[in-house]
Amino acid sequence: MRLRWFSLPLVVCFMLVLCLALLTVNFFELNWIQYEHNKFHHGREPYDAVVTPQRSAPYRRIADEPKRPSYIVLAKNADAGHLVHVFDVFNIYGYIRRPFDQKVNWDVIWAHEYPFKTYADKITFSNLKPHQKVNHFPGIGFITNKIDLATSKISYVPPAFSMPSEKAKFFAFAEKYPHKRFVQKQNNHRGIKIKTLKELDLNSTGTFIQEYIDNPLLIDGYKFDIGVYTIITSIDPLRVYMYNGDILFRFCPEKYEPFDPNNIDKYVIGDDYLPTWKVPSLKKYYVHQNATMKASVESHLKTLGKDATKIWKQLEDAIRVVCLEKEWKIINLMKNYKSKTNFFEMARFDFVVDDNLNVYIMEVNMSPNLSSAHYPQNRLIYEQVLFNLFAIVGLTHFERKDDSVKMAVSGKNIVAYPKKCAEMNCDSCDNSDDCLLCTPCMNTNMIVQLTNAYREHIDRHDCKRVFPPKFNPNDILNSSMDLKDHYSLNTRLMYKWFRGKCIADMEWC
Repeated sequence: MRLRWFSLPLVVCFMLVLCLALLTVNFFELNWIQYEHNKFHHGREPYDAVVTPQRSAPYRRIADEPKRPSYIVLAKNADAGHLVHVFDVFNIYGYIRRPFDQKVNWDVIWAHEYPFKTYADKITFSNLKPHQKVNHFPGIGFITNKIDLATSKISYVPPAFSMPSEKAKFFAFAEKYPHKRFVQKQNNHRGIKIKTLKELDLNSTGTFIQEYIDNPLLIDGYKFDIGVYTIITSIDPLRVYMYNGDILFRFCPEKYEPFDPNNIDKYVIGDDYLPTWKVPSLKKYYVHQNATMKASVESHLKTLGKDATKIWKQLEDAIRVVCLEKEWKIINLMKNYKSKTNFFEMARFDFVVDDNLNVYIMEVNMSPNLSSAHYPQNRLIYEQVLFNLFAIVGLTHFERKDDSVKMAVSGKNIVAYPKKCAEMNCDSCDNSDDCLLCTPCMNTNMIVQLTNAYREHIDRHDCKRVFPPKFNPNDILNSSMDLKDHYSLNTRLMYKWFRGKCIADMEWC
């Protein structure tokens, strides 16, 4: 029987009601799935509603969300856009952003600037709770301060002289190397330009004069620098990692030759640098083959008969040398802080390479740029750096009870030399380095540090350990300790512990 014309509206209404009912059922099913996921996979009850990640990470003031981790941001113009990817990763891991207030409970502080002086009267950094984390180390300026680093006389750093105190040393160096070029820099590295000796201001305080590397390696005629994202998880003992998924290449916008010292676009990397995907010889790898920046450069250098692994090895060694040389200064400053496990650091080491594939450190950036606003194509590397950072420093761990921590790492996991310790009979500890790694002689601090080191190894994802260094499995049994006596006791013990884990399981090497 045909439907009469006046019954059609009823059919349409019925269909609309049915669709709405199905949508309502689907909505409640999705919310229940999310409830189950949060409860059983993250170990916490879900919050009151589905929160869509927002790019500006608005503050949350909900009083009934005590189980959800939270963070506060210490930065000028924090919502201007330069921290958008940081907010995104916090959102992914279920964090709430709280407004800065002395009474607000927080799990993580993300400070864009060095926080320990500016906020010392508002936050007691010296007595933090065990689970609280801060994204800077007290004293990290010994590494990231441009003048301090440049004038430290560390290998891989071009010779530099602080003005005006080292004026005489500079004249002696310039006389010995009359063909060298120099740049004068301030701590913020703005206004860099090659100058003649007559143009240099030798009486300008707060500046330094540094040798200019005038034979840079060029790709398609462009000079470039290399940025390596580096994560320091502990100072005493020292543990350092680098993000190994990729490294940042930035090219000068104009070709180096014919060289003109008055045209800084030929030799200084600015905000409008030439990105990898616009360099002709790299485009076929980076764009067409979807390779990383590092793989693209390595592939190109192979076509020229150059071995890029020489560069990568030097990058790691340079990071290691700087951190070890500055370790004691940071340790001395951190004596004012009750706990040494509340802090972590993610910095970017910037390098240049000469045409002999020698590597030089230009600077180390605290709170490096992680905004893809200028180059959207860089969004992936920034987000991957942050994703790996959050994992390795423990920002994805929400357990608070000792029992749940032991599920991840037990005392048996941190044993490194059971046979040797049994033979030494370390029940009566003699405070030797060997005995201090045996279970009866381990103090509470060392147990905590080894537990953290074990968990970092599990959670490192695409991060590579820089220090303690990787060991050669073929030489590990016969290798001698190459640590200097002036390195801290805890750092020596950590080195030996990783070596012991490598002997037992090559996966740790």
